[in-house]
Amino acid sequence: MKDKERSNNEELVKDNLQLILSSNSYHLAHEDLELLNSNEMRGVRMLLEISKPEQILEKEKILSTIIVFGGANISDRFSTMKKLTEVGNQIKEHPEFNHLKRKKDKLKQLLALSHYYDSAREFSRLVSRENQLKGCRSHVIVTGGGPGIMEAANRGAFDADCKSIGLNISIPTEQHPNPFITPGLCFKFNYFALRKIHFVMRSIAAVFFPGGFGTLDELFELLTLRQTGMKNAIPIILFGREYWSKAINFQLLADFGLIADDHLKLFEYADTPSEAWEIIKFKREHCPEAVI
Repeated sequence: MKDKERSNNEELVKDNLQLILSSNSYHLAHEDLELLNSNEMRGVRMLLEISKPEQILEKEKILSTIIVFGGANISDRFSTMKKLTEVGNQIKEHPEFNHLKRKKDKLKQLLALSHYYDSAREFSRLVSRENQLKGCRSHVIVTGGGPGIMEAANRGAFDADCKSIGLNISIPTEQHPNPFITPGLCFKFNYFALRKIHFVMRSIAAVFFPGGFGTLDELFELLTLRQTGMKNAIPIILFGREYWSKAINFQLLADFGLIADDHLKLFEYADTPSEAWEIIKFKREHCPEAVI
């Protein structure tokens, strides 16, 4: 008798129906965030991360890209000077704090590098204007979407009223996209490896400005792909010979027999935006295998 009373209790039945409708088991699989974020669904998430940007870039008819890498800490001269002034004032109040003096020394070095921000911005503006006329979507600038040199490159395309791409990454130290990326062409990644695939997939050149671990990681990734023949013969340009010749002793690697002498030809140096662009144009005209 009690069982019948329970099944006839309208409120109880109504509440049970609500529990059914709100349970994860009733959600469509692609709407179940708990499922999608589980360890078992990692492969699905990776497939989505490959497919989503690819579909959008295809829809936007992005034919080819030029990668611009560089340090997130390299700002324009005005911004760096402002930070220097602020630290200087802090030192006046707390002259005993050595970490502030160290910070000031680093900012002075970054100030000396601030011209690279201007160069990245000019390079991007130059390339974008020359290649995105009449609706053409070739040689589109792509960056990591963050601050510093990445911001400068996206900003150059923005200055020219042209499109640019940002491939941002979700990391513990929160990183926001810079405001100069073309809306609809800014992507957020969870996996570094898949982000790298999208950097390289459409690239016909890569320009590396001074940078830290992230820039070095991307540089050696691309050099390895070129060395092993896994990527076609695109120009890899190290912008700022003075910096790069001190940062990495490539000749030492060749002298020790760790790389072939010919591997030193996988990259070239440039010191001005126009010089970098001329290298890319020369390769495009004289090396058919470098053209997608």
